[in-house]
Amino acid sequence: MAQENRKSHNFGYKGRPSCVLIVRFSALGDVAMSIPVVYSVCLANPATRFIYLTRKGVTGMFINTPSNLEVLGIDLDDYRGMGGLWRLFREITRRYDIDAIADIHDVLRSKMLYIFGCLKGIRIVSINKGRQHKRALTRRRNKVMLPLISQRARYREVFFRMGLVVEERFKSLFGDGKGDAHLFAEVAPEKKTGERWVGIAPFAKHRGKIYPPSLMEKVLKSVVADDRNRVFLFGGGDYEREILHGWAEAYPRVISMADKRHGFETELSLMSHFDVMISMDSANMHLASLVSVPVISVWGATHPYCGFKGWRQRSSTIVQLTMTCRPCSVFGNKPCLRGDYQCLAGIPPQLIVDKLNQVLNQVNE
Repeated sequence: MAQENRKSHNFGYKGRPSCVLIVRFSALGDVAMSIPVVYSVCLANPATRFIYLTRKGVTGMFINTPSNLEVLGIDLDDYRGMGGLWRLFREITRRYDIDAIADIHDVLRSKMLYIFGCLKGIRIVSINKGRQHKRALTRRRNKVMLPLISQRARYREVFFRMGLVVEERFKSLFGDGKGDAHLFAEVAPEKKTGERWVGIAPFAKHRGKIYPPSLMEKVLKSVVADDRNRVFLFGGGDYEREILHGWAEAYPRVISMADKRHGFETELSLMSHFDVMISMDSANMHLASLVSVPVISVWGATHPYCGFKGWRQRSSTIVQLTMTCRPCSVFGNKPCLRGDYQCLAGIPPQLIVDKLNQVLNQVNE
């Protein structure tokens, strides 16, 4: 594949920066994907201070942060338009002695902060999203079916071009251990010896990434047929909550985590005790990866080649069909050209169950 174009703005800056503003507002999965990279960079550069600017609603993911990392969550509705973003920039630069900005989002809002930084002489490095290559991979005809640079590699490149040490230091949000069981004691019984905990997150933001609930229910039925297995269901919104509640009522040893909000720390602590997670190409895939849990990921309109595979996820645990129309979208938000979403509806439930059993057998050997 041809070398991707790179963009970097140094403005004569030499040496490592002392205080870096990292900008990534959304989406949840992309912010989660950045955590292994950001934590690693922080640990490898202890003399540099890092400020991670993001949406207030996702700051709960950043638990057990390195000592030189501060997460700044904001409500973007408070900073609308160019005037609002200029006010945000001034607030941040008055509060922190920023000498570099790592734009790992590259959208209009982050570009405005980018421009303000340039005007102040702050060093800026922006992510190269590889949009041209993603279009070639997802177009309807003459697809270029080659794996692209992963999103995490794109994040790492930003910090490398900034002159920082880039080494993989991240293991898990809980280091070598697991989350505190007391945090989820009210929603889950104590894990028994020989019991296997399985997470299932059957939904995603877009239909092109959702395995049909009727088929996922068959997967669930097979999982609970083994009385060693306890299942935890994840989802959000009234529609998802209703379905998951129904499954929890209908099947033994099934707990729906969607009945109420428990917070990132509680859910991540719970996930860290799982033996495996079944997830779509969604945020839950990345959250489980952050706590070193094996993930059986189900892919439809999207494809791992786009670069959004879970952290340290193995290719052997990916479930997908080979179809000439796949991938048709980077994010799964485009209507199905066939109209039947066969890329998902055509996946046999037993295929997912077989992958699950393979992982469980490996974990419990």
